[in-house]
Amino acid sequence: MAHNEHNRPKKSGAYFLIILGALLFMIAPSWFSDRPQLGLATIVAGFLVGGVGFYIRFIRK
Repeated sequence: MAHNEHNRPKKSGAYFLIILGALLFMIAPSWFSDRPQLGLATIVAGFLVGGVGFYIRFIRK
């Protein structure tokens, strides 16, 4: 018989990282339209954060 610990979903921040990365990726161009270097850096950061979340959630297993 399985214990309760085995049936609980793991509390990881992977989905949070994916959502945060997507938000950064989508919102950065409108927030930083006057400073393209900062906007590009934010887009790249969003892509990296989302990629790390995707790796943690789907690929590592």
